[in-house]
Amino acid sequence: MELQQERRSVYIKTMGCQMNEHDTEVILGILASLGYGEVHSVEEADLILYNTCSVRENPERKVYGHIASFRALKEKKPQLIIGICGCMTQQQVELDNILAKLPHVDLIFGTHNIHRLPELLERAASGERIVEVWDEGEEIVEDLPVQRRDPLRAFVNVIYGCTNFCTYCIVPYTRGRERSRDPEAIVEEVRSLVKDGVKEITLLGQNVNAYGKDLQTPTDFAALLQRLNTITDLERIRFTTSHPRDMKDSLIEAMASLDKVCEHLHLPVQSGSSRLLQRMNRGYSREEYLQLVQRIKQAIPNISLTTDIIVGFPGETAEDHQATLDLVKEVGFSSSFTFLYSPRQGTPAATMPEQVPEETKKQRIYQLIELQNQISSATLAGEVGSVRHILVESFDPEKGTLLGRTRNHYQVAVPGPAELVGRTIPVRITRSLTWTLRGELLDQDAAAI
Repeated sequence: MELQQERRSVYIKTMGCQMNEHDTEVILGILASLGYGEVHSVEEADLILYNTCSVRENPERKVYGHIASFRALKEKKPQLIIGICGCMTQQQVELDNILAKLPHVDLIFGTHNIHRLPELLERAASGERIVEVWDEGEEIVEDLPVQRRDPLRAFVNVIYGCTNFCTYCIVPYTRGRERSRDPEAIVEEVRSLVKDGVKEITLLGQNVNAYGKDLQTPTDFAALLQRLNTITDLERIRFTTSHPRDMKDSLIEAMASLDKVCEHLHLPVQSGSSRLLQRMNRGYSREEYLQLVQRIKQAIPNISLTTDIIVGFPGETAEDHQATLDLVKEVGFSSSFTFLYSPRQGTPAATMPEQVPEETKKQRIYQLIELQNQISSATLAGEVGSVRHILVESFDPEKGTLLGRTRNHYQVAVPGPAELVGRTIPVRITRSLTWTLRGELLDQDAAAI
């Protein structure tokens, strides 16, 4: 068709989680098959596409501001196609707003029909305004082309959607019900990635711990990890995100015993108050979360734990906030992703009484961030003098340094030659900063594992 006959360019902006990042890689793969190359300036683009997020209000505001500013560019380049996809479009209220406020947007699609992009784009190119948003995904479409941005590391979806319905979260409404991929398809994809030079994979899902529940042949996430661990030349396996309610002891045992599974776990707690956790519909108490952490640390003593925390959830008192601070101290997270509560229309929490004032939220999150910075700094300081293996991801020619990560996800910069990019090398940690480490390269002859 005409779109395949000439070279065109796309500017794509990705907002949100790693799931969105991987969706963007799929979109770029599809577009590459249509003759599109990626550019990093909207002025150069024949197609501008925003892959959006709905978890918080601020990214949504940015989308409206950015897209509105492209109206003048559209007037100069009438053939320019402007599109919006992702989670924002899955919310009827936001879809209505986009249609009303951004009349120069030509193409709107959702999270469930990315595979239909070639047809949608062809119709948009003919001058038709395209709006196609599905409420639910059909069967999972395999073997879509992917244009990866990292030659060494790759995202691999294992489960789509979420059925937890936390009272603050819009994701179940934008991503749909949980749908697990067939394990054979996952294993084959990882094998293909490894043949292409990938050393590390990150398995993705809104809740990877729910993997396999919906499959006809029963399995679980621990069993999937065991299968992937046998793939030759795959060095590292990571995954995100784990829901504490669904984390079985079998998964903890798999993490402890499988040599390719990294010693890092992202385990969102959201609050240290059992009362708020119940209001959030998280399915566990403060005590149950701490007991889970204790079991994890006993099985994997050198585990690095990270988390998500919401500050200012409706009804949060000073005592609830202090309970969160106390939990952060007790667990000793290596880092925390902290967020001000953002009401999402259509979720139960948005209409709950006792909404916390913005100024109170800000005061509390500053206190939490200061505490976490202290803990993170002390945690990294404890790494000084140790020998760690890092997978070298990049080389900075100006500084002459290599950049990589340890198995427990600490970032390390070390002086060394560019030829070591892609290798796993031993380094001695010599210095710590708040968020990163500095190291020195050990015997280069022993650098490859």
